[in-house]
Amino acid sequence: MSHESYELKAEARERVGKGSARELRRNGFIPAVIYGDKQAPISIALNTNEVTKRIHAGGFLTTIATIDVDGKKIKVLPKDYQLDPVRDFTVHVDFLRVSGNTQVTVEIPVHFVNHEQSPGLKAGGVLNIVRHEIEVHCPADAIPEFFTVDLAGHKAGASIHISDITLPKDVAPVITDRDFTIATIAAPAAGLAEEEAAGEEEAGA
Repeated sequence: MSHESYELKAEARERVGKGSARELRRNGFIPAVIYGDKQAPISIALNTNEVTKRIHAGGFLTTIATIDVDGKKIKVLPKDYQLDPVRDFTVHVDFLRVSGNTQVTVEIPVHFVNHEQSPGLKAGGVLNIVRHEIEVHCPADAIPEFFTVDLAGHKAGASIHISDITLPKDVAPVITDRDFTIATIAAPAAGLAEEEAAGEEEAGA
């Protein structure tokens, strides 16, 4: 399950450089680059509003897009984007060309469900989220939208590890040398501070 793919129209850029990038932005476009798949990078210009809308919709870096560059359609995955720190608009985007067998590294958000069915949380414990995203390797055309952690049955002091999540086929965590912690359920504050401190040490791992 992943975000719907979408298409963006772009124009190839002949002139590349600071001056032309500024001129583009003044005219409502942003410079971007498509690279990868053993082909020469292409510099393009995209409509600022279209791209900003996609970034704000969520899942931008985990959704395959098609970019129509002057009539030629290229499948891509956004790899990085820069925002203007002051005015919060997009100033540049990097796209990676993808084909059916492209492997990508992406950060997938973690959703926690069934809080009310966790004895530890019902007793006043606190969910301490160590990782809000998990970095994984996966096929470009099968990027998960999110991972779900079921909190049902977890008691105070419990640790939830990557091994507690069922990962889809061909999706593997980038960290492979340990069963890393995703979240812990800290016991209610009274008298169990030691346990919480131990949990935080593990969280730093």
